[in-house]
Amino acid sequence: QVQLVESGGGLVQAGDSLRLSCAASERTFSNYAMGWFRQAPGKEREFVAGISSSGGYTNYADSVKGRFTISRNNAKNTVYLQMDSLKPEDTAVYYCAANPRRVNDVYDYWGQGTQVTVSS
Repeated sequence: QVQLVESGGGLVQAGDSLRLSCAASERTFSNYAMGWFRQAPGKEREFVAGISSSGGYTNYADSVKGRFTISRNNAKNTVYLQMDSLKPEDTAVYYCAANPRRVNDVYDYWGQGTQVTVSS
């Protein structure tokens, strides 16, 4: 069982930056693909970014390409989401997730989420 804890959310203005972190309990963290998802009020949860177990492959939703960067530190069991040039439409609860297969596969483990609010 992988436990994931997100942090770093908050209230910012449009154009600002935030960095989200997700700490994993699993000592074999380096075996897991990791992803960030988000869910805005009244909308379905959507994929934001994913990173392979080694960090060598990343994938992004079109809406965040060029603004968000996913990275990981396997020595610290942590995955990050650097969010730049934030827009009001980025407002959502952000979740990190893990699966022991591939970035574009179903995710098995989820964190509790962290709120990101971007004011205009």
